[in-house]
Amino acid sequence: MTSHRSVYPINIAGVYRELTLFEVQAGLRIAVLNILGDTELVSACAEALTEKLAAYNYDVLVTAEAKSIPLAHALSQVSGKPYVVLRKHYRSYMGKTIQAETVSITTGQSQHLYLDEKDLALIQGKNVVLLDDVISTGSTLEGMQKIIQKSGSQVVALAAILTEGDQEKWQDVISLGHLPLFTD
Repeated sequence: MTSHRSVYPINIAGVYRELTLFEVQAGLRIAVLNILGDTELVSACAEALTEKLAAYNYDVLVTAEAKSIPLAHALSQVSGKPYVVLRKHYRSYMGKTIQAETVSITTGQSQHLYLDEKDLALIQGKNVVLLDDVISTGSTLEGMQKIIQKSGSQVVALAAILTEGDQEKWQDVISLGHLPLFTD
């Protein structure tokens, strides 16, 4: 059974998509960008973001698990820069981690981000670009920034496919577009 949902049409890096609107809180809907499995869009976004990041001196891309992993991978391939994924669950093989707490707009729940011990050596003392698929409330971004600060690294740029919500708040983010919030 298929339910009819409203969509938000958007062109991102020359690729047209219709993003389905989902209610995340009473009276608040967001247009959901899900890049998992969307190779065409991920590739186009990686190319476009690489061009925008060319003016920055960075060594490593850092993203949070999970939806932005394909973007980090594609951007790494195009830019030649390595990437690190901050994990949402601790596993013993991660060793001694650096962690920070965030709150997700889609779940409203507290969650943690963890920098794996092996990845600390890759980013420590380096210039880092923080990367996400969509930056909405900034909570995940804030958690990523805390980890980078604790690691002794420096954030030189913030990048995302899209920003969402208050556009003024995200002027410092390198992005390919902006999504409004939908209120009833």
